Amino acid sequence: MSLLQDEFAQADGLRYLNHAAVAPWPKRATRAVQSFAEENLHLGARDYPDWLIVERRLRERLARLLNSPTTADIALVKNTSEALSFVAFGLDWATGDQVVISDQEFPSNRVVWEALKRFGVEVLQVSLDVPDPEGALLASCGPRTRLMSISAVQYASGLRLDLLRLGHGCRQSGVLFCVDAIQQLGALPFDAQAIDCAFAMADGHKWMLGPEGLGVFYCRSDLREQLKLHEYGWHMLEHPGDYERADWEPARTARRFECGSPNMLGAMALEASLSLLEEVGMAQVALALEERVQWLQDGLARIPGVQLRSPRNPERRAGILNFRLDGWENQALFEHLRAKQVVCAQRGGGIRFSPHFYTQPRVIEETLSLLRQMADA
Repeated sequence: MSLLQDEFAQADGLRYLNHAAVAPWPKRATRAVQSFAEENLHLGARDYPDWLIVERRLRERLARLLNSPTTADIALVKNTSEALSFVAFGLDWATGDQVVISDQEFPSNRVVWEALKRFGVEVLQVSLDVPDPEGALLASCGPRTRLMSISAVQYASGLRLDLLRLGHGCRQSGVLFCVDAIQQLGALPFDAQAIDCAFAMADGHKWMLGPEGLGVFYCRSDLREQLKLHEYGWHMLEHPGDYERADWEPARTARRFECGSPNMLGAMALEASLSLLEEVGMAQVALALEERVQWLQDGLARIPGVQLRSPRNPERRAGILNFRLDGWENQALFEHLRAKQVVCAQRGGGIRFSPHFYTQPRVIEETLSLLRQMADA
């Protein structure tokens, strides 16, 4: 606990419950960026080879976090949307092909597939408000279904899907399985091999506790060369340091999706943040997060007028709780909480709380106390 108290030195009175949006950095990430800035100030890029060592460690940490067979399957990308676009505009589509998604997806995992309409691709949005959402998704896969793209955890409701079942079902049907893992990676264990996904992607600025502008793209090795490339540059070549070479080919690894100079500043921060998750261990992270979500859920359920809008079953959630409060418009409730230094979000017709594994008990208790006062007002 002392480690976490030292790592997350947030402002007095701040009640941060917004990791599903943008997370605070741990102290080690801040120090890594400060050190990198000082090095740039005094030495410039004199020690660039040392920077590449940090970048290599980042790839290794990400490979372990996703349980990728190798770092060759890992690309460093700007964000989830970029990775989804690599898939959507890399596959060779035919008129009549179908993509299956849910009706609760964040725009990044909807718009990119709808943009394929000009190629004759049809997008099927499947309702998740059913007793068996996985069954509904798999039942929607027909002979024309080419790919299913689903969020591991829905951004508004917090619904967590059974990725093992979906991956197995897609494999049996010959459907490519694409997972937007942004609301799970760093919050709960993730196993790309076990779920047999073709592609997975996530930003680093949520549960991974990193900066915006750097994310991960996992591409299964047998599919890398099937994705047509639309971005070219020096960094995505098989021999990126041979600047005079006339003949060239894309890198055989997932680096083929990294066309130009890397986000080295972001790499310094994210590598440091992931080192903390590894020290704690993802099993312990998940357990501590579940304890905090359950604490919040139980407290909210005891407040008169609170309507919980997220799954109550622990197997159906990760780090998100969504609710409404009778007598309060969402905007007014959000503004009131914000004024009391409760950092949260408005999503899906309610207020979304998202603690993390390190969230202090006082943050939860003080937030619940504020809501009880509002319910009694």
